Amino acid sequence: MSLQPHGPVTVGVALPVPEPWGSLVREARLGYGEDRAAHIPTHVTLLPPTETTTDRLEDLLEHLGVVSRASPSFDVVLRGTGTFRPVSDVVYIQVAQGVSSCEQLERAVRAGPVCRTLEFPYHPHVTVVHDEPPEVLDRAFAELADFTAEFVADEFVAYVHHGDEVWRPLVTYPLQGRDAQATAGEC
Repeated sequence: MSLQPHGPVTVGVALPVPEPWGSLVREARLGYGEDRAAHIPTHVTLLPPTETTTDRLEDLLEHLGVVSRASPSFDVVLRGTGTFRPVSDVVYIQVAQGVSSCEQLERAVRAGPVCRTLEFPYHPHVTVVHDEPPEVLDRAFAELADFTAEFVADEFVAYVHHGDEVWRPLVTYPLQGRDAQATAGEC
């Protein structure tokens, strides 16, 4: 993938949800009218969409390498649904196990050269429906209430897009560390 020198780029960092669950959630999202799910891999966000420059992106990619080498893999259990309503029209699948590991990894990622303040406190989750009519949100909340997935989070991915909302994987980082505390940082 070619990046324009010194041009703006939007970056995001996420834990991918592996197969078969990634495709199952993506298909559900598309069924609820979430057309953007066709271009967004199923994931748990570590760094939300953040505009930066290609120069700073290179620094971020180096930082993410350091984070991945210090961060251990961990078990994740996704179970049931939750919502951010009435604050935000979002229904999501809950991270039932692995929350503290996601929080530590998120802090370490966000404490790098593309440090940003969050609009809301970090809450690891897998988005299913966002900004759809209330009846769609209610249906998703009910239909996925029994959803369960268990996997080892052993990598995270830096994604980019150039204003087209198509998220493209740029670099995949294996989680190689032994001590979860080594990744803690502050933004």
